[in-house]
Amino acid sequence: MRLRPLGILLVLTSAAAGLTAIPSASSFAALPGTQAQSQPQGQQQITVGVGLVNIYATVRDNHKAVVANLEKADFRIFEDSVEQKVAFFSRENTLPLTMGVLLDTSGSEAPMLGAVQQAASQFLGRVMQKKDEAMVITFDLDVDMLADWTNDVPTLNRAIRRARINTAGGGGPVTPGPFPTSGRGGTNFYDAVYLACHDKMATEAGRKALIIITDAEDTGSKLKLEDAIEAAQKTDTVIHILLVADPRGGVFGTGGGDMGVARRLAEETGGRAIDVRNEKELLKAFDQISEELRSEYQLGYYSTNTKHDGTYRHIKVETTNKDNRVLTRKGYYSKTDEN
Repeated sequence: MRLRPLGILLVLTSAAAGLTAIPSASSFAALPGTQAQSQPQGQQQITVGVGLVNIYATVRDNHKAVVANLEKADFRIFEDSVEQKVAFFSRENTLPLTMGVLLDTSGSEAPMLGAVQQAASQFLGRVMQKKDEAMVITFDLDVDMLADWTNDVPTLNRAIRRARINTAGGGGPVTPGPFPTSGRGGTNFYDAVYLACHDKMATEAGRKALIIITDAEDTGSKLKLEDAIEAAQKTDTVIHILLVADPRGGVFGTGGGDMGVARRLAEETGGRAIDVRNEKELLKAFDQISEELRSEYQLGYYSTNTKHDGTYRHIKVETTNKDNRVLTRKGYYSKTDEN
């Protein structure tokens, strides 16, 4: 897999009936504890070269407008409450993106699949530039890849249109995917996040993000929410979630969704959780994510904690203007002597 400066995995919810996965099962590592697992646990951790910690951040003011004119001196970084010296600074508004579209195709998302597909295609058409690449993945009872890394927007759009709701238990077909599943007969949301980060994002360089359109309800994963968060943190993957669920049981959704899960996944990794109630809000949410991806700051510092113990280090980034809100990851895993 080629290294690219910026990676994004766009995750949408809906299920694929009768789909043929592009890669074979042997192309992906298994979940922890399964026979197909091929990588040592240590290889999952992100390695911070010579103590340098890279951070991508988006800043909004108290009116929620993006702040794009800050300088190096405007930022302060803390690791485990100890202030760090900002050694590197740049504005990354033209940095290439490597985006993934991960469609949750479980039955609960059936009422809004068409709107999700249309909005995702429009998003890719607006945000993708010449040097960008993307992929498309679906998850429900299993996890399927519909399009691997490519910069061809029509190919990605065709993959998005092939997504179908998995109606297992309701008379529809069930398609086995290339990723191993728990076999519990539910939505493998956490497994999909873990596998997307561990198998597809681990070898990507720079900023990586999952953009997830889902009700954030997991009913079948082998892994836990904490496993999904850890996989994202160890691969420097930012998670943005567009929560598509209507608590009133209206036409755009069938349930209230789990905003607590969505918010935790997003906040722990430096992303945002946006509650979406209709098609207009869905398009607006995509616009907000697109704006943030193109209005980032890259910061770097050399940690004063020189231990190579593999521990999780908490990060806090703030600006000299206390009214600003900085969106960035909450921490990273330090390297060990073995990697």
